[in-house]
Amino acid sequence: MKSFTTILAAIDFSENSDYAFNLAVTVTTAFNSSLVVLHVIDNVVYEGGFYMPYPSIDPYSSINIVSLEKELEESATAMMARFCESRLAGFSNYTSSIEIGTPFREIIRMADKTAASMIVLGTHGRSGLDRLVFGSTAERVVRGAHCSVLTVPMP
Repeated sequence: MKSFTTILAAIDFSENSDYAFNLAVTVTTAFNSSLVVLHVIDNVVYEGGFYMPYPSIDPYSSINIVSLEKELEESATAMMARFCESRLAGFSNYTSSIEIGTPFREIIRMADKTAASMIVLGTHGRSGLDRLVFGSTAERVVRGAHCSVLTVPMP
């Protein structure tokens, strides 16, 4: 039987990624693996080569893109700390990371960097024009990953 030494759990703090995360912890425990918990802050540049601007930013306001990105990163870091503290109490064999970039690329990059044997992530079930234009992060991870990928739909 294949041994899974490092499990990468990609989370976006949604209900579905929470469900997938619980399964990642179960697999991690069953194989006595280490766990890498990853959240990616989307940099809003999509594959089609076009830019999706941040919502409603007045160019004359004191908010700029750099401070907005910093605020997003600080918020995600705090959310990750609360997430890990509440769900991994007593579990010490894990690391967490916040990355900025295109989610599927950062997930694959982190899996390669940590030599993950498996990636676990939830699916959101995009369909129609959304899926045609933006694609599915899970689908792109499955196509590009160099390790096993477990995609978990909502029950």
